[in-house]
Amino acid sequence: MIDAYLDIETTGLSRWHHQITVIGIYLVDRSASSLVQLVGDAVSEQALLQALQGVRAIFTYNGRRFDLPFIRTRLDVDLTILFNHHDLMYDCWRRNLTGGLKAVERALGIPRQLADMDGRDAVILWHRYQQYADRNALSLLLKYNSEDVTNLKILRERLSLFGRID
Repeated sequence: MIDAYLDIETTGLSRWHHQITVIGIYLVDRSASSLVQLVGDAVSEQALLQALQGVRAIFTYNGRRFDLPFIRTRLDVDLTILFNHHDLMYDCWRRNLTGGLKAVERALGIPRQLADMDGRDAVILWHRYQQYADRNALSLLLKYNSEDVTNLKILRERLSLFGRID
């Protein structure tokens, strides 16, 4: 079965007033892995469900409070009904690993090439891409999102070393 590690980038924090710019999905099964990134106009219910075809479980960080409600509001699809969802943030909290994903990664020694970037930078990069057709900004945004989803898999593996992940 396939596990999916999912993270979104948006134009802001309000799921009612802002848009999803990127949905990153890192698909992993026993023999292979692949990265799917839905970008801009390609962000749709149909494309998302197609990308998640065959998935057993979706793993996120703060997805219960941010990513999945944002997707439900903007794309009118409730992934919690269609898939098993596991929010790794709560496993981190039970192990006294608090803060955002990047803080937890630092605490666990999970490296990042774009260690200085955060969600605000992702918004700025999207606007640079939209306003100036800056392909380098889009490339950097996609790299940032890629690190988010691939590091979710590493985070899950590190947390499993500490014991059961609910």
